[in-house]
Amino acid sequence: MAEEEVKDLKNTEATEEVAEAKPEIVDAPETEEKETFAKSGKKSKKHIEEVKAEEERQARKAERAAKEAAGEKPKGATPVTRPRIERRGKKYQEAAKMVEKKPYDLKSAIELAIKSNPVKFDASVEVHVRLGVDPRQADQNIRTTMVLPNGNGKTVRVAVFAPLDVCKAAKAAGADIAEDEEFLKQLEKGTINFDVLISTPQYMPKLGKFARVLGPKGLMPNPKAGTVTMDVEKAVKEAKAGKVEYRVDKQSIVHIGIGKVSFGTDKLVENATAFFDSLKAQKPASLKGTYVKSVFIATTMGPSIQLENNYN
Repeated sequence: MAEEEVKDLKNTEATEEVAEAKPEIVDAPETEEKETFAKSGKKSKKHIEEVKAEEERQARKAERAAKEAAGEKPKGATPVTRPRIERRGKKYQEAAKMVEKKPYDLKSAIELAIKSNPVKFDASVEVHVRLGVDPRQADQNIRTTMVLPNGNGKTVRVAVFAPLDVCKAAKAAGADIAEDEEFLKQLEKGTINFDVLISTPQYMPKLGKFARVLGPKGLMPNPKAGTVTMDVEKAVKEAKAGKVEYRVDKQSIVHIGIGKVSFGTDKLVENATAFFDSLKAQKPASLKGTYVKSVFIATTMGPSIQLENNYN
C-alpha cells in the first residue's frame, strides 16, 4: 500500500513540473481585415494598381525634369547618330565629294551634275526651285505648261477622247490612242495605258465619273494644262514634242525634269533657260516679298547642286 502512495506522489510531482515548463498560451491578436476590391470600376484591384503605377511614373518624370533643370545629365549612354552622308551609299559619297558648298552658275552646275551622276542608267536631270509664294492664295498657286526646246527625253503616250472626226486628225498628229465610246469601256475596266489625256470641252462631262481614278494620277484633262481644248491636233503635237506641266506644291517648291544626262550640257542649259524664263513670267503681281528663294539642280540619284539665284 505504501508503494502505491509513493508512485502516486511521484506522478503528481512530474505533472506539476511539466505544467511549469509549458509557456503560457497568450491569445493571438485578431488579424487585420483583408482589403476588399470591387469586381470592376475605380475600386477594382486592377484600376488601383494602374493608378499607383501612373503616380510612380509621374514622380520619376518630375524627378528627371528637376535634375535636367538643375543641369544634371540623365544616366545612360547617349545614342550615336551617324551623319546623313555616312548613311548614303559609297557611290553617292564619292559623288558628293565633287560638289562644293557654294552656288554655281547654270552651265557649271549642269556640267557638275552630269559628272557626279552615280548611276549607270540614263538619269533625269531635275531642277527644284523654292518660291516665296503662298500656294493657299489662288493668285499665287502657280501652275502652267511649257514646251522644252529639246524635249524631256521621255516617250509620252498620248490618248485623245473626242468625236470620231477629231480622233482621225489626232491619230494623224501622232496620238497613240484616239477613240470615242471604246475609250470609256477601257476606263471602266481600269485599263490606263497613256501618260497624257486630251479631250474636247463637250466630252468632259462623260469623264466625270472617272475623276477619282484619273485625278490622283494627274491624268484628268484640265484647261490650265492645255489638255481640254478644241485644237486637239496642236495639243497632241505639243505633248509629243516635250510639253511639260509644272506647279507649286504645298511647301512652295516647283519640281521639273529638264532632260536626261545623255542630252549633254548645251541642250540641258537650253531647256533650263526656257524653264526659268517661263517661271519668271508666272510671277504673281500680288507678291511683295522675294519670288525665287533658292534653286538646286540634281540627277535622279545624285547630290544636289546649288545654283546662283539670278531669277528674281
